[in-house]
Amino acid sequence: MGQITYWFRGSGTYRIEDETWNFSAPTVSFVPSNVIHGFDVDVESDAFVISISDGMLKTLAPRVDLGLDAPVFITGGRDDAGWAGIGALVDMIAAEYRTHGPAADKVLTGLIGVVLSLIARLGEGSTGLSASPTVALAAALRRAVDRHFRKDLPVGAYVELLATTPHLLDKAAHEVFGSTVKDMLQKRRLLEAKRLLMFTIRPVEDIGREVGFGDPAYFSRFFRRHTGEAPSAWRRRHLEQDARRPA
Repeated sequence: MGQITYWFRGSGTYRIEDETWNFSAPTVSFVPSNVIHGFDVDVESDAFVISISDGMLKTLAPRVDLGLDAPVFITGGRDDAGWAGIGALVDMIAAEYRTHGPAADKVLTGLIGVVLSLIARLGEGSTGLSASPTVALAAALRRAVDRHFRKDLPVGAYVELLATTPHLLDKAAHEVFGSTVKDMLQKRRLLEAKRLLMFTIRPVEDIGREVGFGDPAYFSRFFRRHTGEAPSAWRRRHLEQDARRPA
């Protein structure tokens, strides 16, 4: 999940990847998933943390003014009206979530989108925070994998697509995602296969072709190697478990 953190009281030290900043409230940050970050704060500090799934961020990306592939860190004075706006919206998000929970999904999505755009506005003209080359390359790799995983491209094709070297691409995958490029591709194909098995009635052979396996037997071996079950057995077990859950 990505995270918005809004510090409305106190001060401390914030770390994102290998960079460190001292801050005093008000401070706001947005950090995409899989970017290492943390903080040390004084005992009087307090913050709201809003965790946002990658799926929601993908939906929001075309509708907000903030780039969602790189971390952002902004600190400033309380006299800027933008901070009052962010504070009010964060309070609304907290109240909406406490009152309505999952039923508030559409309202929460809209409010979070506005917060992200206000963060972009606050950052205009500031030096802000730019992602390290490694983090930026990792984010580009993840986007490329999402676009092309169905084509069963070799790792070398991603090196060419991203105009980098095998060493730099492998380093980015390891440091940011804790994985090799090949493993990222396999995990993405496996995830899509599970989604299609669970949420569609398409035949297993069609699903295998959809995620890049022309040979149904090869797809079945791939799936069994990663899950311990054949695709049809995995689907049957999960559908039975879902049917047994209370309504």
